[in-house]
Amino acid sequence: MTGPHTGKRAHWESIYEEKPLESHGWYQPVPLHSLHLIEQCGLQPEMSIIDIGGGDSLLVDHLLDKGFHNITVLDISASALERARIRLGEKAGLVDWVQCDVTTFSPSHKFHVWHDRAAFHFLLEPGDIQAYMQVLRSCIEPGGYVILGTFSEMGPKTCSGLPIKQYNPRTMSALFSPDFDVLDLEYADHFTPSGSRQHYIFGRFRKK
Repeated sequence: MTGPHTGKRAHWESIYEEKPLESHGWYQPVPLHSLHLIEQCGLQPEMSIIDIGGGDSLLVDHLLDKGFHNITVLDISASALERARIRLGEKAGLVDWVQCDVTTFSPSHKFHVWHDRAAFHFLLEPGDIQAYMQVLRSCIEPGGYVILGTFSEMGPKTCSGLPIKQYNPRTMSALFSPDFDVLDLEYADHFTPSGSRQHYIFGRFRKK
């Protein structure tokens, strides 16, 4: 059976099956910027965090090490999630793993933090962006946070063989108005394993 997300899913399955984690452009041994912004939210260990497009990122490892135990990792690629489960071993049982396209996500509960530094910039069509934001708004607890890292207007125009959409402080703020307060908007550099510089913009928002 095929559907609108089949081609996208096949693309990402091939990406994850071709290379080890440490060779992917988004690889971060310690995701310092994300961890810093999550720390600013003042969470208790039992509060719920979802990592969108988390794949086999090491963010979940660091969150578990910090004592968080209500974590969900969502990715369109089953291969990516399986790699993360194997890496974590017994700790993988502490995480809720969800394989789906984020624009069709229908969770069973709300989250205190929605984190994404991987998926959002691949959404190009207004309908897909609207669907993403609708899912996001429905998933966040009142007073909960969104941490969104995406390519800035000084960043690359493609990633992993796909075109991306760039953002700046004005367009990021407009996305979340009027339902969220803007807490932080800042630029950040990421250096790929090959040494290339990628320019990101990170925003932290709180649901009213």
